[in-house]
Order: sequence, then structure tokens, then C-alpha cells
Amino acid sequence: MKFESMILASLFVACFALCTLVMGAMLTASPRAVALAGAQHSAIQSATPPGCAARSATTCPEA
Repeated sequence: MKFESMILASLFVACFALCTLVMGAMLTASPRAVALAGAQHSAIQSATPPGCAARSATTCPEA
């Protein structure tokens, strides 16, 4: 019975340490800058001349 109690106590300590580390990482984390997927696509569309938007890539030299 002594062995089982020792294992249970060490498991509690290990779980408590892991939870403390995870909680500390969540509290001290800083958010990163998010690049939206459509941000670059809209910039490319606005950079193309208006006449080339409707034509295909073979007729428009900038495409």
C-alpha cells in the first residue's frame, strides 16, 4: 500500500507541475501579428490597371 501511495503522490506532483507550466505559458504569451489571407490579394488587384482586370493573361502584358 505504501508503494501505491508514493506513486499517487508523485503523479499528483507531476500533474500539478505540468498544469503550472502550461498556465504560466498562457499568461505570459504575447500575441503575434496576424496576416490576413486576402490582404495581399487585394493589394495585387488594386495594383493592376483597370483595363487588364477583365482580359486574360495572354492579352494583358502586366498579368
